[in-house]
Amino acid sequence: MRFLLDESAEFKIAAFLENEGHDVTAIAHDYPNALSDREVLRIAHAEQRVLITNDRDFGELVFLHQVPHHGVVYFRLPLDTTAAQKIDRLRQILVHHAGDLGKYIVVEPSRLRIS
Repeated sequence: MRFLLDESAEFKIAAFLENEGHDVTAIAHDYPNALSDREVLRIAHAEQRVLITNDRDFGELVFLHQVPHHGVVYFRLPLDTTAAQKIDRLRQILVHHAGDLGKYIVVEPSRLRIS
């Protein structure tokens, strides 16, 4: 799989995904920082990457403005959630919901919402 980490996502997630054999790029590491959310989503779509983010604004772009995407994983978790906990949840998604990665996935404390 190909992934793009938004600058709001912890870079430790990139290391986990790379260790699993995935192709990963990250805003502010492989692209300029401070890109607009619309530009980040455009890059992810153009490069056929699933976007990983902690930023809820992407939902508005996808659902209200119909901006095309290649999949979004939005971590809607408490602020004190660690990168290790997010990696655990992402591991579960890769195992049990790999076929849904092209959709918009909201990761909440007790459930996933897949649209």
